[in-house]
Amino acid sequence: MDITNWHSEMNYEQWVALPVSGPRPSARYKHASAVVGENVYIVGGSRNGRYLSDVQVFDLRSLAWSNVRLETELNADESEDSGSQEVLPPTSDHSMIKWGNKLFLLGGHSKKSSDCMIVWFIDLETSHCGVVKTSGKAPVARGGHSVSLAGSRLIVFGGEDRSRKLLNDVHVLDLETMTWDVIEAMQTSPAPRYDHTAAVHAERYLLVFGGCSHSVFFNDLHVMDLQTNEWSQPQIQGDLVSARAGHAGIAIDGNWYIVGGGDNNNGCPETIVLHMSKLVWSVLTSVKERTPLASEGLSVCSASIDGEKYMVAFGGYNGKYNNEVFVMRLKPKDISRPKIFQSPAAAAAAASVTAAYALAKSEKLDFPQNFNLNLGSSLAEEDVKIKIDALKEEKRVLELSVAETTTENSRQREKIDDVNSTHAELSKELHSVQGQLVAERSRCFKLEAQTAELHKMLESLQSLENEVHILRRQKSALEQEMEHATAIKKQGSGGVWGWIGGSQ
Repeated sequence: MDITNWHSEMNYEQWVALPVSGPRPSARYKHASAVVGENVYIVGGSRNGRYLSDVQVFDLRSLAWSNVRLETELNADESEDSGSQEVLPPTSDHSMIKWGNKLFLLGGHSKKSSDCMIVWFIDLETSHCGVVKTSGKAPVARGGHSVSLAGSRLIVFGGEDRSRKLLNDVHVLDLETMTWDVIEAMQTSPAPRYDHTAAVHAERYLLVFGGCSHSVFFNDLHVMDLQTNEWSQPQIQGDLVSARAGHAGIAIDGNWYIVGGGDNNNGCPETIVLHMSKLVWSVLTSVKERTPLASEGLSVCSASIDGEKYMVAFGGYNGKYNNEVFVMRLKPKDISRPKIFQSPAAAAAAASVTAAYALAKSEKLDFPQNFNLNLGSSLAEEDVKIKIDALKEEKRVLELSVAETTTENSRQREKIDDVNSTHAELSKELHSVQGQLVAERSRCFKLEAQTAELHKMLESLQSLENEVHILRRQKSALEQEMEHATAIKKQGSGGVWGWIGGSQ
């Protein structure tokens, strides 16, 4: 590969490992990444149970790594123990978003304890680092959550807190006012989870995919309407995707690309893509198993080079920690026709309306009596009338087509209403079943408590049996001693031989 022009030599939709020049950063996973121009920023992560705090930058032109030395932003109005006077602490399982000339880091696990989520910033121009002052009700401290940018708002979902409690709450941070707010979700929220991925579509819909609890891995897709705060689990079409956690995702031009992840036993070698407007999954490409792209805790971000889009993946863990850089060249977005023409019925209706409108305009034209249309030869007036009659007939046919399309649309609306009605009934049944599950869970908790008490009683009974066994042994030994003492006493009294001896 020609390093000076590597991006133009790549095939589309295939992962390629870049030939990095110079030293590489330490291998890691559960770090955070973001693209600034043609540079990829990697912050923190963990390796062998040790949290990292370094900031590494990969230049997509020179294919070389460099290290950023952060400086503390001092504030005279703050006390000595203020968090804003600290350099970025070692952190893992956090999220990072670029906003303006800053990188914002949210949450994550670190040795520094905090009750609420802390927002750190890195100034890209000065390399200053500090804590962002926020107001409102900040979410509880957590890691393994997702952070998505919707306009000027950051949407935080899920994760697990310091006590490993799983979460499924939704919080919003307004970046213009730095104010936290909590979203009171409507309908049924996704099951609590962490190490999932999320994306925002059309600045309105929050999509959440995969992740895991402490024992279950998910492959479900949930959608929240950020205008109505309603959760839904829509029907998905396309390829069946495997359950996974620790994967990475990036939304580009209406497509949501998912890379890597796994279930603690096997990594996911396929790169999948969700066409968000159609909710259709498809497998984009696959790699060999046990490669860095089939790892958990890797990162992926998008970059633009010479007007083309690229995905950049780094790090991860699949039995060993990785520090390779992989790049995929994406095909240009197809803008050859509007979305409305992607539906045959919609295309027919649009063509009918356009033709009818054009015909109506032509009928209103007032030609002079001696007008001749010169296209290389003159047309007689009768020929013009024939053409107009033909156009009128075509208009009638097209109007019939429009009427048929309208009728078909009405039928489809009725079917949609039926489906919505069925969905409402199923939702009621689901709520009922969920209520039963809650009751059963409560009963299970009571049974577990009773079982624990019985275990304690059994343990105490075992202890009593041991004591009884010891007492029996002591009693038996005591009885043997008494029998032996009695025998000795009898011998001491002399018996017959004693009498004979006494008579002498």
